[in-house]
Amino acid sequence: MTSAVVVGGIIGAGIFMLPITIAPLGSNVLVAWAISGIGIFCIAFALAQVSRLGGDGIQANIEREFGPTVAFVVAWSFWFSNWVAAASVAIGASAALSFLGPPFSTGNSVVPLAIAFVIGLTVVNAMGVRAAGGLSILTVAIKILPLLAVIWLFGERGLSGTPYEKLAPVPITVANIATATALTFYSLTGFENATTPVGKIRNAERTLPRAILGGTLFVVLLYLLAGTSIQMLLPVDKVVSSPAPFADAIASSWGMVAASLAALAIAISAFGCLNGLILGTGELTYALALRGDLPSVMTKTRGANTPVVAQVVVAGLVILLLLANSSRATANLYTFIILLSAAGILPLYGVGAFAAWKSNPALGSRFTIMIALLFVAFAAYGIGLEADLWCLVLVAAGLAIRTAMRWLNSRGGALPAGTSAESA
Repeated sequence: MTSAVVVGGIIGAGIFMLPITIAPLGSNVLVAWAISGIGIFCIAFALAQVSRLGGDGIQANIEREFGPTVAFVVAWSFWFSNWVAAASVAIGASAALSFLGPPFSTGNSVVPLAIAFVIGLTVVNAMGVRAAGGLSILTVAIKILPLLAVIWLFGERGLSGTPYEKLAPVPITVANIATATALTFYSLTGFENATTPVGKIRNAERTLPRAILGGTLFVVLLYLLAGTSIQMLLPVDKVVSSPAPFADAIASSWGMVAASLAALAIAISAFGCLNGLILGTGELTYALALRGDLPSVMTKTRGANTPVVAQVVVAGLVILLLLANSSRATANLYTFIILLSAAGILPLYGVGAFAAWKSNPALGSRFTIMIALLFVAFAAYGIGLEADLWCLVLVAAGLAIRTAMRWLNSRGGALPAGTSAESA
């Protein structure tokens, strides 16, 4: 179930829409997939090492190594990265259904359907972490089918002797590789949500590292094959203009019925990824509230310690962003929030790698962790200055909120349950 959360957290709408943006970069993408795959696996290795420190959440594990302030910055940036990403994934889920035709293909249906997805999955997560994990298993089994289908078509064309489509004639440069790496990197994020449940994973010191490493390696290999295949099955101009490149590739060989089933599977893929994001962000909100960094009302739980209030707050933030994205005046917001979400996850990756370096002195481990740190720096360059600066602004806002909450808690004379005076 934990492995399903890892795989389901990575495979969402991103990989299925990614060819539209990376196809014009030509051969640079092949290099980028290799860099992103190696980099993200090294980061997964680092976070797996940190997960060995305990199962009480990523913030607590970082706090053990670097103290509460650094742990807060990591958790806060992770938190806003997640709910921002949830908005884009919700739109991706509803947009994928447009391939099926009316009533999903009308422009006015995308945002309402996305909001319905958010509300529905918040209800599922309110039922408990096992319900969310069970849904992850179901959606993972479905979401890999379009990827495997495209890989099959790629191999089938090669065996038949039919020539592959040519890549865009773009020179291989550092700038182009950096741009392609930033885009492919974003599609590989999400495995870190498995580190967020607080005290809910049995034998976490053993289960989490195995799930993170195994699940991430599986997706990296799957993406490397599927991402390369789709670019060589369709002409560049068709990929760029297609609302659903994977479905179009399947339609060209197997017909519209198969393509419609693929579009449905893609929508389910995004739906499952959104489930993991709501799970992870609700747990992060709960952990921040336990430490007095957010209002104590968000520590209220039901059943098996399920943070329902935190989940409702997260759903509200995602819905607000979806409503903002429904305005034509904010049409560019959708593209920007992808980069902002990618920038927000970098503090977790960077600090997590440093924590792993500190806790594991083995030479081989530190070599792997060094690759992870170099990749984080390269990804920050590829994401761009604007998104990186906005990330810093949001981190500063989080520190201001934390300071205000600490002041209010000190005036009240008490801290939320589960918060120690030392960590405060």
